[in-house]
Amino acid sequence: MKTKEEMLKLLADYVVDMEDEKISDLAKEYLDAGYPAKEGILNGLTVGMEKAGRLYDEEEYYIAELLLCADAMYAGIEVLKTAVTEETDNKIRAVIGVIEGDTHDIGKNLVKIMLETAGFDMIDLGRDVPIDTFVNSAIENKASLICMSSLMSTTMYGMKDVIDRLSQKGYRDKVKIMVGGGPITNKFALQIGADAYSENAVEAVSVAKSLFGIA
Repeated sequence: MKTKEEMLKLLADYVVDMEDEKISDLAKEYLDAGYPAKEGILNGLTVGMEKAGRLYDEEEYYIAELLLCADAMYAGIEVLKTAVTEETDNKIRAVIGVIEGDTHDIGKNLVKIMLETAGFDMIDLGRDVPIDTFVNSAIENKASLICMSSLMSTTMYGMKDVIDRLSQKGYRDKVKIMVGGGPITNKFALQIGADAYSENAVEAVSVAKSLFGIA
């Protein structure tokens, strides 16, 4: 039998290698061996997707390859999520989406999966999300966290519009705001009045937890 570390590496490798058919069987084998589903997602599949993202940034992979890697990751998640223990009580509700004018959502999808796995109740608004949709959804769903992403410098200032609108509606003090994406920096996050910045999907979990004092 393979060790947990060996299987986690294989799960990551299968994502990078776009093995969307083989990965389901591997995920089942991982569960049958008694290994934790959350670790399979966080330390296996998402690690592979992060590596695929780096290959994309380095122009070794193009968007077609990145999408195939995402397909493999999702195929593995479909198997592993059935064994993730749900804790329905006292979940922190979060609204997540890609800011208006931007349709790049692979990073957003990965952050959503990571936070769901970490126990957050995620409301996914999708991509190209209007300012008012972010604000109204947060208020209507009594969200405690808003996660916004942008991969375009031309659209990232829409994040400030969301924050300003929340202030106008009297809801800013009731919600934490985390931002991320290619052109986003910690300095920018501070400038627009966000509460936190996350460089990548793996980091997003620890950043989100720290906002609410969760170990």
